[in-house]
Amino acid sequence: MDALDRRIINELQREFPLDERPFQVLAERFDASEAELIERVQKLLDDGVLSRFGPMYHAEKLGGALTLCALAAPDERFDEIAGQVNRHPEVAHNYARDHALNMWFVIATERPERVDEVIAEIEDETGCAVLNMPKEQEFFVGLHFEV
Repeated sequence: MDALDRRIINELQREFPLDERPFQVLAERFDASEAELIERVQKLLDDGVLSRFGPMYHAEKLGGALTLCALAAPDERFDEIAGQVNRHPEVAHNYARDHALNMWFVIATERPERVDEVIAEIEDETGCAVLNMPKEQEFFVGLHFEV
């Protein structure tokens, strides 16, 4: 990853132009070609530097739901259980925590009732109880990871 890749990652976290050719707009900022910018983003995805590139949707405003969940995965089964959880397309992201509840993940669904269905499926598949922690109040933090 070079300085331009870092700059691309930092800029794309802040803003993505709503334009017919957004990569062309961005390419002008980076003094690069549209094709080079697209190739660089694709390489960052292919190399696993970026895990995802795309819009963030507000599930509830679209008629869906989302919730934060946690479970206690036995250490010797952690990777297996992570795979089972991650096979659900509704799981937005999953991460390990240094806590008794050592696996935390977000479920985002198209229909609110699907949250409980996904949780039940994960419990059945993993044999682990899932703690459902739906949000009570929303705050906008403006999360940004400088690289």
